[in-house]
Parts: sequence; structure tokens; C-alpha cells
Amino acid sequence: MSTSNVRIYFLGGLGEIGRNCMAVEQDNEILLIDCGLMFPDPDMHGIDLVLPDFTWLRENAERIVGCVATHGHEDHVGGLQFLLREMSFPLYGSAVTLGLARNRIEEAGLLGKTSLNVVRDGEIRRIGPFDVEFIPVTHSVPHAHAIALHTAQGVVLHSGDFKLDLTPVDGRRTDLARLGSLAHNGGIRLLMADSTNAEEKGHAPSESDVGAVLRALFAENRTKRIITASFASHIHRVQQIAEAAIASGRVVATMGRSMQNNVRMARDLGLLNIPDKALVDIAKINDYAPEKVCIISTGSQGEPMAALSLLARGDNKWIKVGEDDVVILSSHPIPGNEMHVGRVIDGLLRSGAEVVHSGIVDVHATGHAQADDLKTYMNVTQPEWFIPIHGEFRHMMANAKLARTMGVHPRNVVMCEDGVVVELSAEGVQHVGRIPAGYLYVDGVVGDVGQGVLRDRKVLAEEGVVVVVVTIDIESGVVITGPEIITRGWVYAPEAEDLLDEACDTVARAVEQALRDGGRDVVALEQVVRKATGKFVAARTKRKPMIVPVVMET
Repeated sequence: MSTSNVRIYFLGGLGEIGRNCMAVEQDNEILLIDCGLMFPDPDMHGIDLVLPDFTWLRENAERIVGCVATHGHEDHVGGLQFLLREMSFPLYGSAVTLGLARNRIEEAGLLGKTSLNVVRDGEIRRIGPFDVEFIPVTHSVPHAHAIALHTAQGVVLHSGDFKLDLTPVDGRRTDLARLGSLAHNGGIRLLMADSTNAEEKGHAPSESDVGAVLRALFAENRTKRIITASFASHIHRVQQIAEAAIASGRVVATMGRSMQNNVRMARDLGLLNIPDKALVDIAKINDYAPEKVCIISTGSQGEPMAALSLLARGDNKWIKVGEDDVVILSSHPIPGNEMHVGRVIDGLLRSGAEVVHSGIVDVHATGHAQADDLKTYMNVTQPEWFIPIHGEFRHMMANAKLARTMGVHPRNVVMCEDGVVVELSAEGVQHVGRIPAGYLYVDGVVGDVGQGVLRDRKVLAEEGVVVVVVTIDIESGVVITGPEIITRGWVYAPEAEDLLDEACDTVARAVEQALRDGGRDVVALEQVVRKATGKFVAARTKRKPMIVPVVMET
């Protein structure tokens, strides 16, 4: 048997919510586990998405033997459409996982850069140097998996995102029996487990509990149209909404492209049971009495261009909301999205609709294990070594504490962060280096916007911009026209004429002095303009707008 050491490279998902991506290396071959994206913070002005830094993957592209996707959420597969632009490799996952990933990859025209290999629950695939086992787990998207890598250093178990739901909608539970079997037949050398809800005490509620709440809400609002919003990938939630609607005599319409695509895919795979007669086109929804309608929409996270946000602004193509509508947000805001969700709720309330959300009624159940679930999981798996993953630093620290509580030796609990490289050998787990793991920003179709651009946008958003235009005669060293000052976001020009005139005089004196001193280089003169303007602005207004000097020569 080979005694090759195993290295793990953390590219994202440690110390943050999203960007989940890691690489596992053995015998000079690399297997990726997930490649996700993260949604931007409010101070990332104009940024649409945040990706892992692909620098190290790009440098080692020829050694990548494939990517295993634990499940189909965007924070785990949403980065694939960007990575596949730069390299090619096969993708492995359940039919649902690959179906959700395929939508984005196909939109990007990159299906030719990968092969989609569907795996079954419990299947073991040989991928490069690894025997990769796909173990069923319950999550808020169907057919998620934990990944057991059978390596030269023993079993490395990646929990994926999971919960211990004993009454899941589809009856497919987390396979604790198989996890226990691995633990008692050779043992689990290293466990890497989801930390998202490690701070939350108790057990995560069952998804089936939400169904009872939804049915009660439909019964209470028999005379009103009901509009629901959830993650488009949450097929089990969609199933329960549809069942509650049909039981109360309503037809169901989907709204939003991703919801329509995912419902179609899930029905084709036999994972979603909505009779044809109960599912109607959103374009025909006004043919039905409002109290006979249920709409299932995208936009539960307040995304500005999603169907629910358009509805809240009165810009939705199909319907207008009013006093005869009840809107149920069957989700919980992702950290950072609270403001966007609040804005949507406000807009719906202003339109006269009643809004029900998880802060009022239990219309959502988390898909992530809470503290007691994690302790049960660790008791079953009994890992020799433990690394908390997936979550902010405080979540990972809480998960590390749980591992020590459950008997993992304190020195065998290893804290990592994005960019860390660890090696699993006969001696255990050790930090052995770092790789680039910063943020890759996506603005529109442009990637790698960069920190410099973000800093500029931050200044523009908070302090404004001052453009100073001066025209000079290089040969004579004379100012021909200007300085002229154009400003946005610093002062309101019509109300600050005296201040602007004084600024022009100050800059003019500085430029004229530089010209008298023999300055003729345009770049150097622009620096003079920048310095004089910045000093004046700071002294008179205590602000630091972006200064853009423009020196033209004749």
C-alpha cells in the first residue's frame, strides 16, 4: 500500500459564508471538492459575485483529475462556470446536484469543458488516486452527499452541508449507519465538518415541521391570494408549498427563471410531485380568482432583479400586489442580505400586502446541523483529527469546542483559514504552507476587478469626486484656460460657487508656480494639481474625495 501523504488546500469557505472550495492532493494528482461563490458585502460597491482565487488551481490545472460536488447550492457549485473558462475537468455528483450546476455551466457555454458524471447514493468511484464514496446526507436541497475519500492515509471525511432530519420530506436520511461503519472499520483519520450552525444549541428542526406551518397559513388565508418565496433549489420546500396549495383548492404558478427551471428539472427527475392540472403558466394567472392561486417565486434573499423584488417595487410583469395578498417568505436571510430582504418586505407592506416571514412564524427550517446534531455526528464518526470548515471564524471555533467536548484530543483539533495548506501523514495533520486565497470579484462579465477598483468605488460612494481641468501652453509655460472644477458628491456646485472659485484660484497659483519653476512634464503637473486640490479640499471641508487632475497641453 502506498504511504503517500495527503495534502489539503483550503481555497475558500473558512472564516466566511460561501466560496466553499478545497483541493485534496495525493500522488501528484488533485481532486477538487466543490467550487462555490459568495454574495458581496454591502461595501463591495458594484460587485455581483465573489469567487475563490483560482491562481493556484490555474498553475496546477494539468494535475486536476476532477471535481466532486457535495450538493447543488450556489455557494458550492456557483464558481464552476468561472473556473471552467480556464481549465477542463470532469464533474461528479448526484443527478440533482449536476442538474443545478449544469444550468449555470450551460448558460456560460462551457458544457464542452467538462463531463457530468452522475453518482448514486453509497457509490464508490475511483477518481485519480482516490476511492471517493458518496454518502447520503439530508440538507435543504435534495440528494446532497458527504464525501469519504479513501486515501493512502486512511479515510478523510468531508461532511458537506448537512442536518440530522429524522423525518425528511423525501424519507432520505443522513446515513449515520455507514458513517458508523467507517468509524469502526479502520477509523476516520480526519473529519472536516460544516460549522454554520455550531453556535445554535439543540437540534435543527425537521423540514416536515415547516409543512404543518404552511398548511395552517393556507387555511387561515382562504380568501386571499398567496405568494410564497423560497430558494429555487429548495425542492422539498416547493413540494410542501405546492401540497398545501393544492389541498386548499388552489393552482400553482412558478415565477422567476431559476424557479421555473428547477421545478421543471425536479419534476423530470421524479423528485417533485405536482400534477399537471395543478401547475399553470404564470402568464395565465389572472384567469383564476385570487383565492384560487398560489405563486411560488424567487427572490427570498431580496436580490434586486429577482421576481419578488420587482413585485415589491410594482414592476413585476405578471401581477400587482395589494390588500388581498399574503406574501410568505419561506426562508431566512443569508448573513449580509438582511437589508435587501427588509427593503422588499417594506415595499410589499406599502403595497398593502400582508407579509409573513421567519421572524414572525416558523416558515423556515435550517438545512445545517446545530450543536447537538454535530455532537451526535462526531460521536458516530469518532475522528482521530478534526478541522472545522464552512462558516465564519466564530462558527468554526464553536465547532472546534464541540469536537473537544466529544473526545477529540485538543491537539488533534486543527484550526485553518483560507489559503492554509495542511498535510495528513502518519504523524497526523500539520500546517505545511500557504497558497493565494484572496477574493476574485465579478462585476458583470468581468472577473478580477481588484481591491484597487473597490477602494476607488468606496471613496466615490462615501466622499465623491473632484475633477480639475487645466489647459497649458507647454512652450510658453502659460495657463491657457482653467482651472475648471467639476464635482459630484463633494459639494453641490450651484450652492458653493465661492468655495469653487477659491479652489480654482488656489490650484491656478500652484500650477503657475510650477511652470515658473520650469515644470513642463504633464504627469508632474497633474501631481501638482492633485496635491493642491487635495490640500485645499481637506482644509476647507475636512473631506477626502477622489481627485482627478486633467492637464491638457496645446
